[in-house]
Amino acid sequence: MPKIIGKSLHEHRQMTRHKLFTALSTLMAERGFDTITLADIAAAADVGRTAVYNHFHDKEALLLGFITHETEQYAHTLERALDGVSDPVEQLRTYIRQQAQLTRVFHLAPGPDLRTVLSRATQQRLREHADIVEAILRRILAAGIEAGTFPPQDIDPTVHLVNACLSGRLIPDEPVARERTIRAAEAFVLRAVGARLPDPVPA
Repeated sequence: MPKIIGKSLHEHRQMTRHKLFTALSTLMAERGFDTITLADIAAAADVGRTAVYNHFHDKEALLLGFITHETEQYAHTLERALDGVSDPVEQLRTYIRQQAQLTRVFHLAPGPDLRTVLSRATQQRLREHADIVEAILRRILAAGIEAGTFPPQDIDPTVHLVNACLSGRLIPDEPVARERTIRAAEAFVLRAVGARLPDPVPA
């Protein structure tokens, strides 16, 4: 019988899933999802292959579980950051900065684009998870339009364009360059949605 980690069976399952997610994330940072096997993931997580199948019936199911977990955690973090921020411009700035902090291993992994190696059903499920975060941006834009801070516009394509600008962008690690890049992204997106910004101070 496999050794139970944690204080209960529930905690054991949660800890095992976390180990599998961490292993998948690490492997995807190194090579393409298409080259990773469940045996690779089990070895990296230091669990038996049977343990993997106890949680996920195949590699795509594991990826979906990982992305579901990451998306939910990120959405909670984003909502906490937005809590108490009422100005739509500052809400959008917060959204941009939170996106800049997000490391999407599943978007930046080497190898083929995930959309070319996943089944249509899995692609649709990934799309549903993206909707969770897009709904937050949609809410910010709608509030800004209602307040007159942003001009009237078609929100759905605007959401996709803003996220396309932010998704998968490589943010420099060096602090000065990083802050410069984030500020440039803020200014670009705010101009794109028609935000009313203060005039720059003359040099």
